[in-house]
Amino acid sequence: MAEIVNLRRVKKQRAAAAREAEAQQNRVLHGRTKGEKLRHQLTTERAARRAENARLDQDSNTEPNGT
Repeated sequence: MAEIVNLRRVKKQRAAAAREAEAQQNRVLHGRTKGEKLRHQLTTERAARRAENARLDQDSNTEPNGT
C-alpha cells in the first residue's frame, strides 16, 4: 500500500528547503565575517588618511613670490 502523505506539510517542507537553499547561496555571495568587515573598514580609513595627508595645501590664492 502507498504511504499517506499530507500534501500541505510536503508543500511547506519544499518551500522551506527552497528558502534555505537561497539563503545559503546569499550567504556565500554576500556574507563576510566580522573580521573581514573590520579589515575592509580599516584599510579604507587608512587609504583616506593617506590621501588626505598627501594633499597639497592651498591656503591662499597668491603666488609664492608675493606678486
